[in-house]
Amino acid sequence: MTSKLLGQLIRQRRKHLGMKQAELALVSGTGLRFISDLENGKESCQVGRTLRVLGSLGLGTTIQPQEK
Repeated sequence: MTSKLLGQLIRQRRKHLGMKQAELALVSGTGLRFISDLENGKESCQVGRTLRVLGSLGLGTTIQPQEK
């Protein structure tokens, strides 16, 4: 998983739900600029805000060890 891929997944889900970036920012308690940065894969986006955005989109996370 990369920040770029995460951003793409978030954008796809938002569009699938028929939401605009401004609407997602409002329901997730973030700003429009944050949503834009997140969807564009900015690596320095805050984890807490990112998790709120994911929750607002009905997405969860799973953390597990990678197999080498």
